[in-house]
Amino acid sequence: MQAGMITGAQGLPGYRITRNLGLVRGLTVRSRSIVGNFFGGLQSLFGGNISIYGHLCEQARQEAYELMCRHATAQGANALICVRYDATELMAGLTEVLCYGTAVVVERVDGAHPEA
Repeated sequence: MQAGMITGAQGLPGYRITRNLGLVRGLTVRSRSIVGNFFGGLQSLFGGNISIYGHLCEQARQEAYELMCRHATAQGANALICVRYDATELMAGLTEVLCYGTAVVVERVDGAHPEA
């Protein structure tokens, strides 16, 4: 699925929804390693951005996003609307990251420019 066909909005400008395929999601559960906790603890002593945790969060979001896109494609979607993220700490050091949205089939409206 093309990145330009995925949005947090309720529609895609220049396209009309022809079919709503329903909710799709991608879910990943991540934990911090002992090494990650050690280096994250060191970084926190100096303040500022804790890059090791930021990297872990971004990996989890990316994985959940990709899983959601695969789920939508398997349903026959060519676009995703109303995309959102959610995260829940299941227990200390264990976090669930969920990416979800509405899978739809869209077609370009006459006169609209194609997505790049």
